[in-house]
Amino acid sequence: LRHAVGLQWRHDRIDVGLHRTRAGERLDTIRDDSVRQSSAAVFAESEVTWRPWLRTVAGLRFDRYWFDVDALQSANTGSTHAGRMSPKLSAILGPWSRTELFLNWGRGFHSNDARGTVTRIDPATGDPAEPVPGLVPANGFELGLRTEAIPGLQSSLSLWQLETDSELVFVGDAGTTEAGRPARRRGVELGNRYMPVPWLIVDADLAWTRARFTDADPAGNRIPGAVERVASVAVTLRDGDRWLASLQLRHLGARPLVEDNTVRAGSASLVNLRLGWRLARHARLHLDVFNLFDREANDIEYAYESRLPGEPGPVFDRHVHPVEPRTARLSLLLEF
Repeated sequence: LRHAVGLQWRHDRIDVGLHRTRAGERLDTIRDDSVRQSSAAVFAESEVTWRPWLRTVAGLRFDRYWFDVDALQSANTGSTHAGRMSPKLSAILGPWSRTELFLNWGRGFHSNDARGTVTRIDPATGDPAEPVPGLVPANGFELGLRTEAIPGLQSSLSLWQLETDSELVFVGDAGTTEAGRPARRRGVELGNRYMPVPWLIVDADLAWTRARFTDADPAGNRIPGAVERVASVAVTLRDGDRWLASLQLRHLGARPLVEDNTVRAGSASLVNLRLGWRLARHARLHLDVFNLFDREANDIEYAYESRLPGEPGPVFDRHVHPVEPRTARLSLLLEF
């Protein structure tokens, strides 16, 4: 038997705004909010080894969130709170030939934008708005295997499903959030770490996802913005703990932008570089270069109606935020 209990607490202070701009210059403020969000949790877990080839893990967790928003519009200022109980259960069979099977089930949640939990009016139009729930429940399970049968190679393969009571929808031009339709996601994930020699590590992770709304709606059942394919491949060279050099390719596949899948965002592949040196026993220096080849792609992409000055009416079009250009970051890590 192995038992564990714990407590967790977190507090975030966020100042966030939405402004009308032209050529990067602010012309008007749609909303300007000071958000204070706290969360606390208590959890317990018990692991039981029933046989040399069978063990189970059962857990229970309770989370409480507090949202406090001071908005530019007094009607959107307020405080609220929400709590959620989450049971978890896992079963692990094996190992046989350095391979084990696992089954995970659990209830959880996703938290919504704190501003949406107290919003009463649309800050762009002044129309009444309905607050969204702070926490939205979800159910998930996972079936898979882990193996080290091949020397130097650690691999895992899992099939998973996640059901949520509602998807969170952010209305960019208004700065509001809406509780959307219920959804189900299913997918396959493959993870690999290969270390043929002590100075070389190859990581390769792949994921395929099918995301659909589960209710009936003439608009369609695709979830806008849900990425269908993700891949990450990294090669790392290292000299013990003295230095390392890593090159990582990250690929995000195409995705629907509207429910009927008639408008889609393209895929994007970026390469990042990391160099690291051990300066002293308790000091390490890292140099990260993001988007190494200065690739032009969209980091965020939406499709909805908008209207520019001089246009006779709303126009359905894409709205994008480009990825950051080649960027370097130097970090000093001190260990105590």
